[in-house]
Amino acid sequence: MFKMSSQLENIIAAYQTLTKIPSVSAGRLNNAGRQVTAKWSVRNLDKGKSTKYVSAYTLDDNLNVVAESDFGTDVSNELLSAISPRETFKALIREEKNGKELKKQYLEVWNKNTLAHCVDLTALDIHGDVYADSEFSSLDWSHDETSLVYVAERKLEKSEPYIKRKVEEKPKIDGSGEIMIKKGEEYVYKQDWGEQLGGKHLSVIVVCKLPEETFTVLEGLPESWCPGQVRFNPEGTGVVGVAWATEPRRLGLIFCTNRPSYIFSLSLDGTIIKKLSGKGLAVRSPRYSPRGDLLWLQRTRDGPHHACHQLAVIKKGAPNYKKKTEVTIITDIVQTSTGTENGHEFHGLYCQALPSKCFSADGRRVVLSTSQKNEVRAYVIDIDTGKIVDISNKRAPGSTSVLDTRADVIIACYSNMTTPGQVIVARLPPAGSEGDIKWLSVSSPNAAPASFASSTVQYMELQHDTQDTVKSFNAIYFAPKADDGKKLPLIVWPHGGPHSNFVNGFSLEAALFNMLGFATLQINYRGSTGQGEATVTCLLNKVGDYDVKDCKLATDEVVKSHNVDERKLGLFGGSHGGFLVTHLSGQYPETYSAVVSRNPVTDIASMFNSTDIADWCAVEAGYTFTEAGPISEEQLLAMRRCSPLAHVHKVRAPTALMLGAADKRVPHFQGLEYARRLKANNVPTRIYMYDDNHSLSSAPVEMDNLINSAHWFMEHLNL
Repeated sequence: MFKMSSQLENIIAAYQTLTKIPSVSAGRLNNAGRQVTAKWSVRNLDKGKSTKYVSAYTLDDNLNVVAESDFGTDVSNELLSAISPRETFKALIREEKNGKELKKQYLEVWNKNTLAHCVDLTALDIHGDVYADSEFSSLDWSHDETSLVYVAERKLEKSEPYIKRKVEEKPKIDGSGEIMIKKGEEYVYKQDWGEQLGGKHLSVIVVCKLPEETFTVLEGLPESWCPGQVRFNPEGTGVVGVAWATEPRRLGLIFCTNRPSYIFSLSLDGTIIKKLSGKGLAVRSPRYSPRGDLLWLQRTRDGPHHACHQLAVIKKGAPNYKKKTEVTIITDIVQTSTGTENGHEFHGLYCQALPSKCFSADGRRVVLSTSQKNEVRAYVIDIDTGKIVDISNKRAPGSTSVLDTRADVIIACYSNMTTPGQVIVARLPPAGSEGDIKWLSVSSPNAAPASFASSTVQYMELQHDTQDTVKSFNAIYFAPKADDGKKLPLIVWPHGGPHSNFVNGFSLEAALFNMLGFATLQINYRGSTGQGEATVTCLLNKVGDYDVKDCKLATDEVVKSHNVDERKLGLFGGSHGGFLVTHLSGQYPETYSAVVSRNPVTDIASMFNSTDIADWCAVEAGYTFTEAGPISEEQLLAMRRCSPLAHVHKVRAPTALMLGAADKRVPHFQGLEYARRLKANNVPTRIYMYDDNHSLSSAPVEMDNLINSAHWFMEHLNL
């Protein structure tokens, strides 16, 4: 019988402790700003998935909690939900499976405690699955509370083999006189939107009129547009949304804000359609203010997968179909930094969505949050003047993520590396005095391991002594208290992307390493978001160079200035973070002693022809992406030269590779190719292959790869 080591038992116990800590996933205020509904997610190891539940809190006039729900209510099978404007109804899309694992989707509408409508959407058979993902999904009420709009997969045309014996029947004829069932097209390839959006080929907008329970798939959009994020205009005469271009091909959409797209308006009868945003842009998150302004986020299309955004607006009311709309920029791209009205640095907008409700009561100000260097910070922006005020929680360094704003009351999630997420509330002060905001707790703090109280969280500002245009970057050092001054093992941890960033917010992974006695160094190398557009773009044509040097400099500085053991340095990272840790182990084989790499990019050249983000390979290597014309051997060679595979022969550190068999972003053969070469060079290597996607985030997979990652470090750092 297998006997588990005490070391492995400690890792499992620590992981089990942390999985009991829930995280805030959403929050909503009622119209009066006195009722808070918080949505939570907690890992459920026995079910092998996360359980989602809601809790409710009642506030008094001073925003103190005076009552709360006794127990959470499980909402795990609710895909989408929306409260009607006057709070008469609640609509939700529910997904259920019967004993045969056949999936069905229902639209439910509740009138307080009565189920007013329940429609089997699967049985209607007018569209495919309702979209509930972060990119396309929406569920929105008309202002008069009679209609709902949502996004679903277009119903596929039926097809059958050329030769099929069946009962003779009259062919079904549509208005054109053609047989509706097409022959010989059941194997025609249909593009989808890549990683985590498999099976989503072409979306449609669906309007449900509740009194009659009639459903209409809106017509009028070009066939090459894939719509999403739709909502009714204030008059209820049409919808606005985002339309992504599908030609010449669909590139992966999730985590990619650079895809060509438009803000559009469409009348309900499909006869009037208009592009509201400009050419050459990527757009997202349209929102109507109480006074009728239409706001959204936009940036230049193509280029890096995530970057600084503008906040744009069309003033006053629904679009005028007869006139050219005038788009005004409220907040522009920030190259390095600018100042807020209350004296804080501001590096631009990097949020991928605006809160569903994000306006002051008079509609003159918008409330949002965005990453800024090492934190997520909250802001109020005046729509007319563009003035920005930082309203982040000041109780301790950490991250403040805005969830909802109603009646000049704001709720947000606050957390830091030692404090799990909790819901906080504040009243939005009058214009000009927003900096005086005072945040109060709504939810009780979730218990965290006692060791966190004595842990160190330090922001590090680092800079190279070079002539590079951008020289500086930052990092977060997180360490438990060392026993008797004993030096700590260090995990060097660059993020993925590369155009994303680490923030001082609660993280199960970082917490696990902390409980096990590791210090961690999370590095926001050059190319990270939250530090200005110039920092993002400086990495293009410098991957495998700037980012690698930044990680090595950060390592050296921590070894020099902190209580860490230079003989016990590990590398941990996924995706582009995996790219960097495999680079570092090859370029600095004497420095690092163990590596865990999750779905790493190891050879950009071979990834180019197999990933859902081929543009990433070209752009990061310094080229404009195109699949037209002859293949450039120069580009392929440049991609290979900046890849970790160029240094694999120098690696000495034992390396564990965590790979997703269903990964469309960085196909698993990238890791397999790298592992074969490590083994050929006699480097201790272990491969874990999971039936999961790029994020490796399903409950059973996360459990296995985190426990094995920690065990790999303990074993090979001789702890």
